[in-house]
Amino acid sequence: MQNTLTGKRVLVTQASEFMGPAFCEVFAQQGADVVQSNEPLAAAGAPEAVVASAGPIDVLVANLSIVAPSTPAVDVGDDEWRAVFAALVDPLPRLTRAVVPHFVQRGRGKILVIGSASALRGMKRASTYSAARGAQLAYVQAVGVELAPKNIQVNAIAQNFVDNPTYFPPEVQANPRFQERLAREVPLGRLVAAREDALFAAYLCSDAADCFVGQVFPLSGGWAAK
Repeated sequence: MQNTLTGKRVLVTQASEFMGPAFCEVFAQQGADVVQSNEPLAAAGAPEAVVASAGPIDVLVANLSIVAPSTPAVDVGDDEWRAVFAALVDPLPRLTRAVVPHFVQRGRGKILVIGSASALRGMKRASTYSAARGAQLAYVQAVGVELAPKNIQVNAIAQNFVDNPTYFPPEVQANPRFQERLAREVPLGRLVAAREDALFAAYLCSDAADCFVGQVFPLSGGWAAK
């Protein structure tokens, strides 16, 4: 799969976190003009400012991450709940409002949300994070079918056990307990490589993927399928 994004201008949010580094590298290799943003997006007005400063784009990659709390459900406070949703959910409608008018004017566009498979399979002590990631996926499904008639494709990758610096840094991967968990829980038997994820994302951002509408693609080495 070579140069699938030639001629595309792609905005990647939180470009230094989560899947940002791998996506920016691979998308550029695939011919894209990559606009990297590391601006915080939780505050009202911040997503709109990022889109405005990026200039005309063909694709928005909403790469959103936050360190996942591990609070037992009965101990989750309002502050934690609001902070996680502010980081992972609130930016999505703001980003959408900012980019969709330009996509409509140009007659096409794509939004790809990088989410989590924690929304697809129950995890202990992850209620806040899983709920926010689930809201992301529900948003994608609803907005995807709404914008499809305008030739705007909105989809999501719901991932877990993918190599990335935010959730699986080197010190975590080197931990024998994590290696045991990986062998026990992930049918693939290893982390999905960041490049494997990025190449799939590049395909979803290409013209070859115009047929996908409001879809959520699990990518977890089989973890979410169990």
